[in-house]
Amino acid sequence: MNGFKAGRRAVLGGLAAAPYIGQARAQGTSPSGDPYIVGTLFPMSGPNAEYGSVFTAGAALAVQHINADSMLRRPVRIQAEDTQALPQQAVVGMTKLVNVDRAHYVLSAFTAVSKAVAPVGDRAKTVMVNGGAVGPDLSGLSPYFWNVIPLAHLETQALLPFMMQRNLKRVALVYVDDPLGDAILGILRTALPQVGGSLVGQFSVPRTAQQFAPVAARIRQTRPDAVYIASFGAQQSQIIKQLRDNGVSQPLVSYSAMNIDSVRTLTEAEGLIFTTQSTDFEGGDAVTRRFATDFKARHNADPGTYQVNYYNAVRLFGLLAQSLERENAEVNGENLRRVLLAQREFDLVGGKGRFDELGNMSAALQITEIRGGRLVKVG
Repeated sequence: MNGFKAGRRAVLGGLAAAPYIGQARAQGTSPSGDPYIVGTLFPMSGPNAEYGSVFTAGAALAVQHINADSMLRRPVRIQAEDTQALPQQAVVGMTKLVNVDRAHYVLSAFTAVSKAVAPVGDRAKTVMVNGGAVGPDLSGLSPYFWNVIPLAHLETQALLPFMMQRNLKRVALVYVDDPLGDAILGILRTALPQVGGSLVGQFSVPRTAQQFAPVAARIRQTRPDAVYIASFGAQQSQIIKQLRDNGVSQPLVSYSAMNIDSVRTLTEAEGLIFTTQSTDFEGGDAVTRRFATDFKARHNADPGTYQVNYYNAVRLFGLLAQSLERENAEVNGENLRRVLLAQREFDLVGGKGRFDELGNMSAALQITEIRGGRLVKVG
């Protein structure tokens, strides 16, 4: 994310303003009438609030662009529900978005949260779009649950050959005890032997754990070549710091959840290797360049992967709803899904976004290393 900072107050304030920022095109008609509601199920408070601010910044910019461009006949408005990344709280928020706010399109994140809310959205035929969670079983979770982020099995496929090239073959895993951690454990158990590696230790930690010195001692005993961290939020920073403080000197590797400022600026994260999406902000298409330019102007920082994903999630709604308005068809979950499956390809940040029959978007991946507080592409 390269320096993006946004507190809860600033982000939520931006939500209220975003639908009305900017002028409509001279040739267009300003959106009017009741707004389309795009719901968000993000953690806006608690230990994972940093993610909520990051996710929302991308979504809010897309709303700004849709309304400023008069893409739709009606304005778009974000309705935020604070989940704290907890499944039960997310179900309450999703139920409100569906039954009270009448949202036909909701943005989700976190594997456990997404799996909890999917049955609610499925029954209501409300589209749910994930741009932050990577559990592989999110693919095909519901006909109305789509992913605009590569899932964990795809990230692992990109990372493991790179690790083998660096002779990082003996891997110890620290993983959070939830569906995400369980999924990555299953992937590494199967995939490491296939590429010539081995899983020499697996250490489960509760979601609320913050003390990892005993885990570090057990990891040292396994004598790994690298340590894979499968966690998120404030916990992952504590794992990194305490592993280093307690004598674990081997390279640390992970997945795209590490692409947040609290990790990037952590001294102990120097040399951390993780997978993330690859986006050319300077030499890309017009949609990509506009996103990068306006994001930097608004936040005085370069955008990151998660902001791209949730911008794309909202822009996708705009493109689908635009097609339905041209048909004079109702903008609801069933019709949004119909158009997605009919078109499959859309102009999004990063280039053409292509969706399969399950609603999964393909994306190019890269290997990134933290060097001096900066993200450097290494593979």
